[in-house]
Amino acid sequence: MEPTNARPVLDLQNITMAFGGLIAVRELSLQIEAGQLFGLIGPNGAGKTTIFNIITGQYTPTEGQVFFNGQDITGWKPNAITEAGIARTFQNIRLFTSMTVLENVLVAYHVRQKTKLWQSILFTPGYLREERRMRTAGLELLEKVGLADLANKKAGALPYGQQRRLEIARALATNPKLLLLDEPAAGMNPEETSRLTEFISEIRDEFNLTVLLIEHDMSLVMTVCEQIRVLDYGTTIAHGTPVQIQQNSRVIEAYLGEAKEYA
Repeated sequence: MEPTNARPVLDLQNITMAFGGLIAVRELSLQIEAGQLFGLIGPNGAGKTTIFNIITGQYTPTEGQVFFNGQDITGWKPNAITEAGIARTFQNIRLFTSMTVLENVLVAYHVRQKTKLWQSILFTPGYLREERRMRTAGLELLEKVGLADLANKKAGALPYGQQRRLEIARALATNPKLLLLDEPAAGMNPEETSRLTEFISEIRDEFNLTVLLIEHDMSLVMTVCEQIRVLDYGTTIAHGTPVQIQQNSRVIEAYLGEAKEYA
């Protein structure tokens, strides 16, 4: 997908994150345009998840600013950032395993619920109408992501690959414009990873998303991402297309091991 806006969807300006004497991210600037599939790679401890936590409001950067669609969201609370249009998944799956697939999605829809708590307690007509609308929307979303036939199954009973897909679906239910995927292929076998690679591209197009992902599976990164940033100890060491990253001698030596083509 070609970028559609001149203004970046996400603009990180000179971000530094320090934990005491440890600098996790140092003077990072990063711009992601609308519709891009953007990869963030590097070894453990490179600062990748710290960046996600800054974008989504878990951390306030020591220095620098975060702009989303031109608005400064630095220091916003996580719920406000979700409402603004940023959603994420986690390396360790965080589903409500005792709830059904549909119920997991409905939890996310409540982020944008218009009726008030007292209306839910009294089961007012307005609340019941909104609940019906959310249920219909949830079933439609599950249909789009290939989980509709599992709507009433417990989330904890799903195979691992489908749990990952459900976690992404739950993030989509918040109606994001920017989706952050934290190691979505972690723990997957090659067949599951191949299906996930196709799925990420499909949801980007289906839901008109911009996607930023962290991933250690280089085959997935090189196949799905259009731009890649490589970090080492919180500092950028390379940025470019998959072909440029594959040919970068420093990246090859430090992270990829050797020059390699990824189909």
